[in-house]
Amino acid sequence: MARGLFGGAFKGLDGFGKTMEDVKVKTRTGAFLTMLSAAIILTFTIIEFIDYRRVVVDSSILVDRSRGEKLTVKMNITFPRVPLLSLDVTDISGEIQQDLTHNMVKTRLDSNGQIIQDGFHNNELDNDVEKTMKARPQGYCGSCYGGEPPEGGCCQTCESVRQAYMNRGWSFGDPDAIEQCVAEHWTAKIHEQNSEGCHISGRVRVNKVTGNFHFSPGRSFVLNRGHFQDLVPYLKDGNHHDFGHYVHEFRFEGESEAEDEWRGTDRGTRWRKKVGISANPLDQVSAHVVDDRASNYMFQYFMKVVSTEFKYLDGDIIRSHQYSVTSYERDLTHGDGAERDSHGTLTAHGVQGLPGAFFNFEISPMMVVHRETRQTFAHFATS
Repeated sequence: MARGLFGGAFKGLDGFGKTMEDVKVKTRTGAFLTMLSAAIILTFTIIEFIDYRRVVVDSSILVDRSRGEKLTVKMNITFPRVPLLSLDVTDISGEIQQDLTHNMVKTRLDSNGQIIQDGFHNNELDNDVEKTMKARPQGYCGSCYGGEPPEGGCCQTCESVRQAYMNRGWSFGDPDAIEQCVAEHWTAKIHEQNSEGCHISGRVRVNKVTGNFHFSPGRSFVLNRGHFQDLVPYLKDGNHHDFGHYVHEFRFEGESEAEDEWRGTDRGTRWRKKVGISANPLDQVSAHVVDDRASNYMFQYFMKVVSTEFKYLDGDIIRSHQYSVTSYERDLTHGDGAERDSHGTLTAHGVQGLPGAFFNFEISPMMVVHRETRQTFAHFATS
């Protein structure tokens, strides 16, 4: 009784009057239109559901308010015709990092670009040092030849004399006049590496300020707040080395990207694909000069680094960096003669500089923020 009462009440709520069954005419056209309408409604419902579930990336630009941060630079570069490379970093804050080796791997390459295996002739110089040290009398104290001596006051090896010269701010120009170097056959071993190249890879931490890091021959030293380079003998005897190079990988990365390697995940780097970054501007870039003066060329890169944040839908935030780059190379032999362009502007280039590869970076004051978003359920329900 109650069921019939409520059923009748609900039937009475119909806002459209129903045609009596006796006067209804059922046609195929009506059935087709009904099916078509249902299909259209279902299609649009599915489209709206897909749009509701789809994750899109919105981008915006903000002022970068971060302070005191560090940048991590990951690099993988091959120099086919220069052995014994030195990597130095300087910035406008006055900080200088000399001959970086921490988190960096330097590999010797033969003239064909193949890796020189350890134990073959990679450690010959070290072996000669050990032999010389064992042959010396007990209590031997080598002279530092005027250089700044180490804590013990003695320079036992050629390398320690060289370091003493660096500490004093002197150039290490004549190893054949130094007893330790002659005994270790230092010059001869260095000359054996004339035809070698160098592959360098790893990560460098730099201040988030304008600066540069550069690859150059020999080792650097600081004197009177100046940054100088000591060219080792193999570059002084007319040997034809040049800083032509091939960049396998070069990027500014965040902490999450670095963690991906040991975690075995790609969450820290996945954002790059989501925003359309398939490669970094310097990846797979080569620079070579076919010229008799190639050994005197300086390669320069000027990069603009932009801080980037990517906010995943689950709230996780990835902080990293993007960059743009322009490149320039010039001959330091005699300088470029002054020339006028089509507008009559006179342009001249000096000869100041050092052969090498220089990567100059400048920090943008802006920050790009990418954010994953999705339509709300209320939007889906009312669409």
